[in-house]
Amino acid sequence: MRSFTGRDILSLKDFERNEFFRVFDVADRLKHFAEDRKNTDLLAEKTLVTAFYQPSTRTRLAHEAAMHRLGGHVTGFADAKMTRAGDFYQETIKDTVKMLEFYGDVIVMRHFQQGVPHEAAKWASVPIINGGDGWGEHPTQILTDLYTVYREKGRLDGLKWLAVGDMRMRTMHSLAHGLTQFDCPITFVSPPDMRLTNDFKKEIKKYNLNYKEAEHVEEAIGDADVILVEPVIQPDYTKSRDERDGDVDLTPANYKITRELLSKKAKSDAILLHSLPRMDEIPADVDITRWSRYWQEAFNGVVMRMALLALVLGTQE
Repeated sequence: MRSFTGRDILSLKDFERNEFFRVFDVADRLKHFAEDRKNTDLLAEKTLVTAFYQPSTRTRLAHEAAMHRLGGHVTGFADAKMTRAGDFYQETIKDTVKMLEFYGDVIVMRHFQQGVPHEAAKWASVPIINGGDGWGEHPTQILTDLYTVYREKGRLDGLKWLAVGDMRMRTMHSLAHGLTQFDCPITFVSPPDMRLTNDFKKEIKKYNLNYKEAEHVEEAIGDADVILVEPVIQPDYTKSRDERDGDVDLTPANYKITRELLSKKAKSDAILLHSLPRMDEIPADVDITRWSRYWQEAFNGVVMRMALLALVLGTQE
């Protein structure tokens, strides 16, 4: 197996099947620190740099919390407008990254332009972790989701997935890439203008993903072991910031997971995931049902980032 030490985490296309389980094993080993709300000194001599050109709650703070749990240090920015990258100078990615690599030992980057973390990795002498790039990918989120399912179900192979939302989203792209390594048929449900693009369909066919598309959640929810939901009412991820202007539309019933739908149609042991934030696609009364796992998913987001940081910084192997 390839070493993770010094490795960039840019795309799940780069992951081999056994590497997923390697990351899960390390997450299991470190999980008790987060569960016990205690810190260790595993990364006491290391510093994480967060470079976020787009708003984030979970991805940035989960990485920072993970670094603190491991005893490390954190610096960086959460708003590019407060840096030379976002003001008059519009400093290039190369120049920004060449500076940031002197300030820490690993960089987590989110950017509104697809491929920018990959560009950063060309110039950086420290590992780059992709925290989401435009409509590109979001590998650490889907590693979190796969880990959550693995812990809940004890396996990944043989589980049927249902993905509901905007299929142009980076999480959906990473999900499709991740599932190519497992025997996991998946059904995608999305509005017509948010379906998988033809180019992406060609790409995942090359990786032999077993998938189909449906018009309504009711068509597929009864077979699903895992239901992953994202909003269909959302901002433009190609912008650095897309603020709400007035009221927004409500989620159509075709793409909404209600308590009634789950009780009537879903398997009793199906699990429901959502990376959050949400609009109204999952009403709040679903939170206390037996299907919901998005709060556990959020906790696992810290554990997964702990594992990745420990691996790329060479303290776990």
